Amino acid sequence: MKAVGLVVEYNPFHNGHLYHAQTAKRQTGCDIAVAVMSGHFLQRGEPAVVSKWARTKMALQSGVDLVIELPYLYAVQKAEIFARGSVSLLNKLECEALFFGSEHGDIEPFLQTAKLIEEHRHAFDQCIKKELKKGASYPAAAAIAFSSILHTENALDLSKPNNILGYHYVTSILSGSYPMKPFTTARVSSDYHDVDLPESEKHIASATSIRKAMIEQNLEACLRFLPAASARELARYRKSFGLWHTLESYFSYLKYSLSTVTAQELQQIYEVEEGLEHRILRSIRNASSYQEFMKLLKTKRYTWTRLQRMNTHILTRTKKQDMHKLLDDEEVPYIRLLGMTKKGQAYLSQTKKTLSVPLVSKLSSFSHPALDLDIKASRIYSLPIEEPLRTEFDLQEYGHAPIRYDEDEQCFLSI
Repeated sequence: MKAVGLVVEYNPFHNGHLYHAQTAKRQTGCDIAVAVMSGHFLQRGEPAVVSKWARTKMALQSGVDLVIELPYLYAVQKAEIFARGSVSLLNKLECEALFFGSEHGDIEPFLQTAKLIEEHRHAFDQCIKKELKKGASYPAAAAIAFSSILHTENALDLSKPNNILGYHYVTSILSGSYPMKPFTTARVSSDYHDVDLPESEKHIASATSIRKAMIEQNLEACLRFLPAASARELARYRKSFGLWHTLESYFSYLKYSLSTVTAQELQQIYEVEEGLEHRILRSIRNASSYQEFMKLLKTKRYTWTRLQRMNTHILTRTKKQDMHKLLDDEEVPYIRLLGMTKKGQAYLSQTKKTLSVPLVSKLSSFSHPALDLDIKASRIYSLPIEEPLRTEFDLQEYGHAPIRYDEDEQCFLSI
């Protein structure tokens, strides 16, 4: 059996993701789709709208065969680190291909861009430093550096979010010398940043617009953009826990956290840089919502996304020294299995004999500082859930075995 790797968040799993998984298998000729999925907090510093277990169930019912958790260590990070961790995990699982959606839709410009930037690495890095000194954010500085080097006719637009991620997937494959072939397809119908559901009869919408409609209207407003399995799991989660997880859900906890630290203590938190701790403490005193806090905090130098990630690290009390120590290790420390179909289980049996890192199916069987960070993030994620459901949710993290799905009988299997 051959496997294609997907790097995903499934927040939530929608028709565009269904198309992506189906197209990945078809275009690469692979039998198995392996998804490396962010856990409870995502790359942009946001909480997932529902838990990783609910999102795993959506994926397994919709063509994904294995779901592996991307550790917090890599998940709540800038694109370069996010891609490095994701691709490394897929390589450990012996995926022959990596398939991603992009605004460009053609893999050759990604390969050409990676080669050109490597050839002009010194000039590229110097240009970034120059722009940062002028007060530009890192993404803006990188975009200027890219454009100063790329002069080809079919140049890759690295101002687009999925092109940026795709570029880093490709560079991770090349720098790691992984035997994995990258593929891409153009995103269909909706733009990554679209905030409103399309009014036409199209059945694909951005995850952003779906979440917005779920929160501001109701789940019924989104049904034509979701596979039936996703709609069922979302409805079940809402009924069980009574909420969707949003950034505003965590504002009171963030405010409490910032009320209990000094500027010196805050400066030790990952991504709190250049005296930003003083602006944070000043802004939180005058904010009555997460949105208001972000507006007070925002500067030209720091992107909204960077600040959201920083706030999540404040919530989890993730210190610079701990994160840097973990990131210094180029090897991913473990593979945590969230769920599998029967085909996925067969593939895992085929590959696990040669795995060079532990395969974690239950937390009681393994310990590692990076896994401790995942556990802490999961506890923080559960805070808005009312008791006693919150305690039950937290206990699940320890006792939850990987989800097993029989794709032939279309049912979940008990352990």
